[in-house]
Amino acid sequence: MESQQQYPQQFSFEFFPPKTAEGTEKLIKVREKLGAVKPKYFSVTFGAGGSTQQGTFDTVTSIQQAGYQAAPHLSCIGSSKENIREILKDYMDKGISRIVTLRGDMPSGTHEIGEFRYANELVEFIRSETNDYFHIEVAAYPEFHPQATSAEDDLNNFKRKIEAGANSAITQYFFNPDAYFRFVNDCEDLNINIPIVPGIMPITNYTQLARFSDMCGAEIPRWIRKRLESYGDDKDSIKAFGEEVITEMCHQLLEAGAPGLHFYTMNMSAPTLAIWKNLGL
Repeated sequence: MESQQQYPQQFSFEFFPPKTAEGTEKLIKVREKLGAVKPKYFSVTFGAGGSTQQGTFDTVTSIQQAGYQAAPHLSCIGSSKENIREILKDYMDKGISRIVTLRGDMPSGTHEIGEFRYANELVEFIRSETNDYFHIEVAAYPEFHPQATSAEDDLNNFKRKIEAGANSAITQYFFNPDAYFRFVNDCEDLNINIPIVPGIMPITNYTQLARFSDMCGAEIPRWIRKRLESYGDDKDSIKAFGEEVITEMCHQLLEAGAPGLHFYTMNMSAPTLAIWKNLGL
């Protein structure tokens, strides 16, 4: 973890593009509440196979116009060089200079990967097209990518993204800080020297969390799972327990020298702000 202590701590919040006019209105209110704590940037996700491309662009533009820094997600799957070139130009024209580059998910029912197979190829392409204009974030998996054949392969894949020109990384969310510490130490052993910011998922809905976690390979420790199950439909108890567990984990991460926190807000402000307040940030 020593290498991470050299980087200034920064905090960021993630949104997904709203699908309705009400969702858009709600997100503006959420953004203003979270914006009050002065995050480094807001990131905006990109649907499977680019399915929310226009929504991502509109949300990012709206964030930027409101005076905040925005970082759109960009995914390889289903993308062509020409289409990525156009998207990059549109973002440059809007003065957006930070981008989160991912392999992305295949939309169900398609087998068309596109011109890029892996995130490192997309990072390399962005660098070749735009030099150092963009600050490029990539994804890291402390508990390993669900499709990785081995821990070693996963670390080597991560290293390829850094060598292709990524500036920093955001992790998949996790509930076991030791997984993060071990991952960072493994990266240090491979001479990977970039900020690796822990991704944080507030706990508000156990059923949804369990479904997400199974899909993305994030392990919910048995003691947390059992406690959440014991609350049944008692939302207040789930929220209170979740807030306590995540606050404690964030404390541990920051005290150990993590270079900030990236909150997966699920387009809500209250759960993230409660943790923020508890941390005294």
